[in-house]
Amino acid sequence: MDSTPYPHLLRRRKRACGNLPLPAKPQIYGNRAGVPLSPTYRTIGGGATGVNLRVAMRCLPTRYSEMFPGVQLMSWMGPSRTKWLVVLAFAMVALAACRNRHRVLEVAYVSAPQATLRDQVAAIYNRVGTVKNGERVEIVDREKRFARVRTASGIEGWVEQRYLVDQKTFDGLQKLTQENLNAPVQAPGVLRNETNLHITPGRESEHLYQLAMGAKVSILKRAVAEKQTSAPPAARPVATKPGAKAAAGPALEDWWLVRDDQGRVGWVLSRMVDVDVPLDVAQYAEGQRFVAFFVLNQVQDGDKKVSQYLCVITEPHDGSAYDYDQIRVFTWNVRKHRYETAYREHGLDGVLPVTVSQETFDKEGTLPVFILRVQNDAGNVSERKYKLNTPIVRRVLAPGEVVARPSRKRH
Repeated sequence: MDSTPYPHLLRRRKRACGNLPLPAKPQIYGNRAGVPLSPTYRTIGGGATGVNLRVAMRCLPTRYSEMFPGVQLMSWMGPSRTKWLVVLAFAMVALAACRNRHRVLEVAYVSAPQATLRDQVAAIYNRVGTVKNGERVEIVDREKRFARVRTASGIEGWVEQRYLVDQKTFDGLQKLTQENLNAPVQAPGVLRNETNLHITPGRESEHLYQLAMGAKVSILKRAVAEKQTSAPPAARPVATKPGAKAAAGPALEDWWLVRDDQGRVGWVLSRMVDVDVPLDVAQYAEGQRFVAFFVLNQVQDGDKKVSQYLCVITEPHDGSAYDYDQIRVFTWNVRKHRYETAYREHGLDGVLPVTVSQETFDKEGTLPVFILRVQNDAGNVSERKYKLNTPIVRRVLAPGEVVARPSRKRH
């Protein structure tokens, strides 16, 4: 029987080395000049019949090679193959590190006007960069209320997660923009303060882009949303007149769908937008609120041309079931050099948009035409066409159409 505690290793060694006699202490001989040979050519026993020392050393039994077969395997493979294994192991480690470095948890967009990138999540930190509103970043890690992001230029840093919105919000605003790409402009507006573009009407709805104070926008549509506050107001007694109806239901507020100068579309709170009505016409508001206005045509007054307007007006409060309830047409009196009201109509349940164009009539020629969309008590919307033959405005009836009077008066 084999004396070694690992007989299978002895058998494997015999298959590799044959019946080579192994002295208890190998002797290394040099050449005839007494100079030691290089390790590659050192032999055991000397002479031409000597055995290569490196081969012999691989065949020598050692305590470690018997106890750890992996060590004997590395010795059997030789130094060249061992080096390739080490290089391969390092390459795999480097590849794993590279994958971790370039991993992306999700894509986000900066909703704040500007945010600082930190080098660490701590009270004391260094500023490594800055990201701006609408910028696309990649989130590579998260910690507490911070996210580690990577910019398009490759800068990485920590930023508060409340300054970021997800890809879904960005896609929602892109879809809103595409759906209203050709929506007719109802009026130009100017922002009173910095304002967010929301994806839906509502103060708590998601938003991405922020518009600066004084920015000019184009008003497209109107919507109503419930007024949202952080805490319900404290109830207090209100003095009411006898017979007056108490207010019921949540408070409502108006929102505008607007398009900015970069073509981005979103919802903004209506009270943050001033409809940019010309001052010569705005002075005739009479306490009402302008919703939209349109230039119908221009008339010559001396050496200048003066515009004539269709104005869409409503009562000065939010939450109405209609977009406007009256219209006025202002024409220019060439003799008196001033605007006058050529036409007025009340009691409308008007719905935006209002469209303005031109149309040719047999005897009158080409005239400005505008179309109103009006909703009846059943909720059905119908169109009404009007033409302006200065200074007269008349209704243009479709074949078989009958003029219907308003069903109720506004108070």
